[in-house]
Amino acid sequence: MAVRPRWLARVRDTQPQSDLGATERRANVRGAFAARVEVAGRHVVVVDDVLTTGATVAECARALRAAGAARVGVVAVARVL
Repeated sequence: MAVRPRWLARVRDTQPQSDLGATERRANVRGAFAARVEVAGRHVVVVDDVLTTGATVAECARALRAAGAARVGVVAVARVL
């Protein structure tokens, strides 16, 4: 499996997610990421350090799917319960 760190990029600054509730987190990251056309037709895995509400990875997945990714998976190192 190859690592492609530039296939997904943050395109605008956001507030720190730790200061926000779940609804605010989703709004905060909406439109904050863009994926390159190289993802089209590919199966992509997003690696996240800590998964809290899932707002960030959901928005990353949305951007990847919009760029044509065939499938998007997520691997998190830690999950906040």
